Amino acid sequence: MTTKPAAPAGPAQLAAPARVFEMRFTSTPRGARLARRLTALRLDSWGIPYGTDAHDTLVLIVGELTANAVLHGHVPGRDFHLRVHVVADGRTVRVEVTDTRAERLPRRPAAVPETGGAEEGGHGLLLVSQLATRWDWHPREDGPGKTVWAECARAW
Repeated sequence: MTTKPAAPAGPAQLAAPARVFEMRFTSTPRGARLARRLTALRLDSWGIPYGTDAHDTLVLIVGELTANAVLHGHVPGRDFHLRVHVVADGRTVRVEVTDTRAERLPRRPAAVPETGGAEEGGHGLLLVSQLATRWDWHPREDGPGKTVWAECARAW
């Protein structure tokens, strides 16, 4: 005879749902677009709804970092990895994009682009630096490449 497991004593024993989204995507514009769209869905399910400043900011950061992974971190036959999660404080969302290209490292953007803003491209990290609470990069731990990350601390 089997017995029914005892129910938890109260809400304090229930673990909070993990708020982590991670996935590999093809290193193509289509992969970057899919990463951005799936992140938007996940943020909404975490209580950061569509149309809010926090949601729009985070989706824009994901879009810029994944586009950079496709444009500057692409190695034929290799994917990029996206990880989005809420850190322990519960008020900060961290976005990490890992690619496999080690020789092309992100540069800190100048406050004013060298071209004076005449070019359409090249402002992705400038946008990220302005929107994120903080951002940086580090070498990939398990092989060649790098991880570019950004954190947004907001009151949602």
